[in-house]
Amino acid sequence: MMHGDVSRRWTVPLLAQEAGMSRSAFTQRFSERVGRPPMDYLMQWRMTVAQRKLSTGQAVAQIAADVGYSSQSAFAHAFKRVMGQTPRFGR
Repeated sequence: MMHGDVSRRWTVPLLAQEAGMSRSAFTQRFSERVGRPPMDYLMQWRMTVAQRKLSTGQAVAQIAADVGYSSQSAFAHAFKRVMGQTPRFGR
């Protein structure tokens, strides 16, 4: 689900509902299978998608929106925290 709609405002309750599971069961099973909690995985996936888009020369503001951030600033902070560099590295 996350891969199919990376910009959606996913929450654990929403993901669990989509999977037909309780929040705790979903989080436990997801963490066991993927090796990290769902929201950590989602953050990493969003930044991976963003990094790919940056390499094509797309504008940072558009990439931020494409991966679910309403603010370019919030996206830039999250990108730096996860990827260790600013999102302008590809420019």
